[in-house]
Amino acid sequence: MTNRNKLLVLLASVLALASVAGVVGWSYQADRKNHVGAGGPGGGAGTVSLASGGPPRIVFRSLKYGPHRDELSSAPADAPDGPRTYSGVKCIRFYAAAGTGICLQSEMGVYAETYTALVLDSDLHVTRRVPLAGIPNRSRVSPSGHMAAWTVFVGGDSYAQKTFSTRTSILDTRTGALQPSLEEYAVTKDGKPFHRADANFWGVTFIDDEHFYATLGTGGQTYLIHGDVSTKTATTVRNNVECPSLSPDGTKIAFKKRVPGLPTNLPWRLYVLDLETMKEHPVAETRSVDDQAVWSDDHNLVYSLPDFSADLYTVPADGSSASRALAHEALAPAWIG
Repeated sequence: MTNRNKLLVLLASVLALASVAGVVGWSYQADRKNHVGAGGPGGGAGTVSLASGGPPRIVFRSLKYGPHRDELSSAPADAPDGPRTYSGVKCIRFYAAAGTGICLQSEMGVYAETYTALVLDSDLHVTRRVPLAGIPNRSRVSPSGHMAAWTVFVGGDSYAQKTFSTRTSILDTRTGALQPSLEEYAVTKDGKPFHRADANFWGVTFIDDEHFYATLGTGGQTYLIHGDVSTKTATTVRNNVECPSLSPDGTKIAFKKRVPGLPTNLPWRLYVLDLETMKEHPVAETRSVDDQAVWSDDHNLVYSLPDFSADLYTVPADGSSASRALAHEALAPAWIG
């Protein structure tokens, strides 16, 4: 064997060993993530409750790698990044209020993935199931727990062509009465009846069991709408508002606002609108927020930002100070207590 051939054999051997080492290293990292994701010290499977009373806590979808990934999990409200209690119930999107939860699930079938909305009682038992028309995106429950809403991405609308459109539904959790799409609502814009084939609705936030705010998107513009469940009517309130979230005291709305000069794929800043004065201001989060923020109380917002999966951050609603990390590898929080 010539020296050149010996060198080629040696080089091939080194590359093969490096490849094996890389696979072993990747496997070690994956195992380590699974171990870390199992709940950490003091964490693990247990009872997760949506019932009011007891120590304040946060319930959310855990994104930690391991056997409990995507499960509804709880942690103390004053230590949301601490040890987690895992419920065994998996959700893509989740929200809860007054002992009622809405869990949007996915299930891979033989030929396709299907999606379902589950209404949960305070013990996470399923009380109702509703098939979903598309990929879950947003969910909310009214303050009383009597009404639930969700938004999904759907395809096949003629005006949407190759893009997705949205479909937003509202469910009475007591009777099972379903309004399958807000597109059935009669909309008033600028004092006149308004109807467009490209109209999309998303991001409901309830005022009470009869009224809500949401987003209307049409013609490349977005509008805050005020809706009435009984009459199936809605009125535009303000433009350039997406994914509204009403504060617990009903005085403010947090929302995504498109801001000129930002990248087209990340065009939003998080703003707060005072409903009495109708004045708005940005919070001190300078990164683009593509989420429907949650109020942890009347003064602070919580929202997700993408990382390797997603992390939760919090920021004062009055813009007084910067954001800070709240919980890593977590999504779709609700405060219980």
